[in-house]
Amino acid sequence: MVAREGDITLGALFSLHDATQELQLSFTSQPEPVQCTGFNFRTFRWMQTMIFAMEQINRDGRLLPNITLGYKIYDSCSNPLYALRTAMALMSGREEGSGNTECQGNIPLVIGDGGSTLSIVVANFLGIFQLPQISYFSSCACLSNKKAFPAFLRTMPSDFFQVNALAQLVQHFGWTWVGTVAGDDAYGRGGAQIFNDKVTGMGACIALYEIIPKNHAPAEISRIVERISGSSTRVVLVFALEQDANALFSEALRQNLTGVQWLGSEAWITAAILNTPQFHSILQGSMGFAIRRATIPNLQSFLLRLHPSSFPDDPFVVQFWEELFKCSFHSVAGGELSDRRPCNGSEELASVKSLYSDVSQLRISYNVYKAVYAVAHALDTMLRCVPERDPLTGGACPDIRNIKPQQLLYYLKKVDFTNEFGEETKFDENGDPAAMYDLINWQLLETGEVQYVTVGRFDETKSIKLEIEEKQIIWNGNQSQVPVSVCSSSCPPGTRKAFRPSFPVCCFDCILCAVGEVSNQTDATECMTCPPEFWSNPKRDTCIPKLVEFLSYSDTMGITLLAMALLGSCATLAVALVFACKRHTPLVRASNSELSFLILSSLWLCFLCALAYIGQPTPWLCQLRHTAFGVAFCLCLSCILGKTMVVLMAFKATLPGSNVMSWFGPLQLRTLIFLCTAVQVVICGTWLGLAPPLPRRLMNRESARIILLCDMGSTLAFYLVLGYIGLLAGVCFVMAFLARKLPDNFNEAKFITFSMLIFCAVWITFVPAYVSSPGKYTVAVEVFAILASSYGLLLCIFAPKCYIILLRPEKNTKKHLMHK
Repeated sequence: MVAREGDITLGALFSLHDATQELQLSFTSQPEPVQCTGFNFRTFRWMQTMIFAMEQINRDGRLLPNITLGYKIYDSCSNPLYALRTAMALMSGREEGSGNTECQGNIPLVIGDGGSTLSIVVANFLGIFQLPQISYFSSCACLSNKKAFPAFLRTMPSDFFQVNALAQLVQHFGWTWVGTVAGDDAYGRGGAQIFNDKVTGMGACIALYEIIPKNHAPAEISRIVERISGSSTRVVLVFALEQDANALFSEALRQNLTGVQWLGSEAWITAAILNTPQFHSILQGSMGFAIRRATIPNLQSFLLRLHPSSFPDDPFVVQFWEELFKCSFHSVAGGELSDRRPCNGSEELASVKSLYSDVSQLRISYNVYKAVYAVAHALDTMLRCVPERDPLTGGACPDIRNIKPQQLLYYLKKVDFTNEFGEETKFDENGDPAAMYDLINWQLLETGEVQYVTVGRFDETKSIKLEIEEKQIIWNGNQSQVPVSVCSSSCPPGTRKAFRPSFPVCCFDCILCAVGEVSNQTDATECMTCPPEFWSNPKRDTCIPKLVEFLSYSDTMGITLLAMALLGSCATLAVALVFACKRHTPLVRASNSELSFLILSSLWLCFLCALAYIGQPTPWLCQLRHTAFGVAFCLCLSCILGKTMVVLMAFKATLPGSNVMSWFGPLQLRTLIFLCTAVQVVICGTWLGLAPPLPRRLMNRESARIILLCDMGSTLAFYLVLGYIGLLAGVCFVMAFLARKLPDNFNEAKFITFSMLIFCAVWITFVPAYVSSPGKYTVAVEVFAILASSYGLLLCIFAPKCYIILLRPEKNTKKHLMHK
């Protein structure tokens, strides 16, 4: 312990040693005093910074005029149990083993301890007495719990904010596959757990999570490094104290672990113990957040003032001197043999470069400085209390020389001042300061030294909290490109994620969207189905309008059918022209020229109605298709029926006494044709009036085409039209079949029979072909049936006649026709 008397004495805890020796407890005698080992130069500088701040306040009359601050400082030896014992010693005011049983403590406040685990133990004890405690290095988010730690405050930001900054850093660079290694203490476990929860909430995954044991067991440390090496992650966060980080990186160096981008917590990212040439190969490019640093004037000269002869009662100065210069005062004083040379007192601090005298990275030292000034401002506010306005004492101001802990705690929570560095110091409702960090990047200089370069900042008080200067960052391996750390590469538009079983959500395969589905964003989890009118493009990243399919004049099938229809209509006109030119010949006159011309006219219409089936369907075109087809064929078959009946009755009329032909004169035939056709007209008119055919778009979600066709409107009406045509064709076939053997050199009934056979065969095969054909082929089948049946009628009935008229005119005589 080191102490200095003052009007107000503050307690302080610093971990001046890194460990304690394990005691051999026999339980039969008083244990020996605890021996602390591993003197920490950096913590000693923190302690001296506290003394510097107090002496500066004592010299300055602006704060606490006529009041002197004193201190009582204990070494907690980085041990929770020892920290608790020193806290109890501060409270009681007596040393262990002194024999004094009276409590003489008058400490209104404790500054410390450093580590979160130590502060938790101390805060649990001091909180019972509402004794204020201000920590300069404890960052565990758990200490913000005011129910558990009502008297705890700190000048070190909570790990919650540091972890938030680290998570935003990971998100900023697109790292979704991150490893986490934590120290086995409240600081490491708590911070790492918050980090893991944060990044997983942002969509990233934790590739590995390991704990560094406090005893630094070589086998366990080796296993952790081997797991990092075997993992596919390129980014690993080490959330641990510098001692734990040193053990991890030493093993990583031994195993030659390279290619890992290390992220560091503020506990080690600026630790000089790691900034040595041996670690440069693996830690070059490391990044992490460190608390804001400051340049404290006159601090270095204050630090260099130390000399054992000037502070004979300070045991820490002697230990510091011996460790720094590797000498020993005991070998001189007691004559004992020692491995170290004797200290002669002529050593100079300024001649040795050490962590103690290095003031280039005053971060925790600055926290200690702010903690002392926060206490001074709180005490100064108490000193300037106005009677009858103090809310605690009900009118009387607190006695500055006999401070109650609850009173000081109240004023500490109200502290709000701006120091000489322009930084505001105050505490929120949880006793935490405003979170402000520097983003540090380890950059290897040409001289072989590592420089801590500030490449960004995090300020919780700003709207844009994280600011990064990416161009200034040098990554691990002296690379300028941002390292990629993902389990699976992002799925481009047009694909979706397919998560792998038993793997984290960041591990997936990219599956191309099915036809008819698209994804227009990166890393889509599902593909969206295109609207009915749209279809996916080949890349599956956008929906494009479906192709509208119908029997058009531009495709091969449409052109072929058009050519056949035009050829048929021209052939029909040609036959009509031949018959018109040879109308006075016996063959034409015997064929009933009026019926022949009527049949040719209806056949011409049949060929032309096929054109209505080609092209984009419209309402009037759909209505014209079926009605023109039905009426034209009905007219043609009615005429053929009349001709067949005339042929049959003509031979019956040759019998003696027969007057059959009087019933089949021109007027009767016209009436028959009109009535037969009128039935079809009535059917078609009813069809158009009740349920007319209209265009319809068939949009199958599994097809890339929209089929544009004419909906029949009424299937019954359509089949009634076909049925009536079939009835007329059947009657014609029966009558022609009966007249096929009548005596005549040119028996027209034979050719009508053949034409009806072809007609019926075409339309019988039409029905199954029509039902089973898809899309525009349905229309093509119907057009083909119309043309095939029309060609059958034209060729079977008129081709033989044209052959005789044009090529065998000698047979076109009445004598030849009447010869039996």
